[in-house]
Amino acid sequence: MNKLTKVGCSALCGSLAAISAANAGDITVTGGADMTYVSLGGQTTGNPIGIGSNLTFKGSGELDNGWTVGLTIANANLNAYSSTVVNLGMGGLGSLNFNSGDSGNGLMAIDDKLPTAWEESWGAGLSTGVRLPSGSGASMNVMYTTPTVLGTTMTFTVAPDYGTSDTADKATAATSDENDASYDATININPSLGTEILSGLNIFGGASTIEREDSKASKDDAYYGTAGFTYDLGPVSVGAQWAAEYTGVDDGEDMGDASGDWNLYKNYGFGVAFNVNDDFSISYGEYESRKSGYADTSTSQPDENGKTVRVSSVQAAYTMGGASIRIADVNADNVLWSSGTNHTATIVSLALAF
Repeated sequence: MNKLTKVGCSALCGSLAAISAANAGDITVTGGADMTYVSLGGQTTGNPIGIGSNLTFKGSGELDNGWTVGLTIANANLNAYSSTVVNLGMGGLGSLNFNSGDSGNGLMAIDDKLPTAWEESWGAGLSTGVRLPSGSGASMNVMYTTPTVLGTTMTFTVAPDYGTSDTADKATAATSDENDASYDATININPSLGTEILSGLNIFGGASTIEREDSKASKDDAYYGTAGFTYDLGPVSVGAQWAAEYTGVDDGEDMGDASGDWNLYKNYGFGVAFNVNDDFSISYGEYESRKSGYADTSTSQPDENGKTVRVSSVQAAYTMGGASIRIADVNADNVLWSSGTNHTATIVSLALAF
């Protein structure tokens, strides 16, 4: 991490200084690179070498009343702008987070919390078609986080127009689709009750709804929900999670979804990770996404396998200071909801952090 300079908070947040004269804050820059080698089983690999990079600017400051302000600007591959996040810490009143819509807030923050040595089982080199619980995090949103009381923290998120993101200041934006506003609520509970045996338990859950325009008669409001737990005991972490999605389709004529005319998806996953020592960890995880509910009777129905995508992954990670070596072996059945289309992949990664 390289500290660049000290600047006034007004340089970070514009007219924020007009509210209260703020103490001088810091701005720092961090970055990293990730080099991968991918081997695909039974598919055309082509060039197996890939390089990813990122650059993140972070600013922080404090107001006269003790509240804090934070700014994060993230750039992804090829120095492309990714997201902006402004956080206002209000002490015992909780915090407000203003998000440009390109990073996880609301339900997206807990879409998959299963233990893993590196990546999610479905996110390590294969395009599988797994449908995750979505929510307001993918759109321009504001999230309120409550103070933690008795090990419990809640968040409430709203996106005024689901689907819009990266709206500039003094500007508005609107999508041309049928979506209106979306609302999320999540809860995280650590019910330790003062006991050491429960200190590693985390219970979490959340729900989201996307309002639909009345003029779109073929779609109702969409709903997402997820719940699960993780438990850490010494070097071992285990977890399980369930999720469901109702797409809002009610007549099969306007699905607008390449995965088929279904209005309900159910997910289940579990994971277990083991820290061999402070530097080396291994994990195994599985995730399943299943079509259910309504299907358009005018189309041929898939067999039982074509209704379910299953992914499993064995992973290992070793860290040496600012460098990490990771490897994942992934197996996916019925990829992209195609019965009998089974893919495998092995991914080796070298990550450098600065």
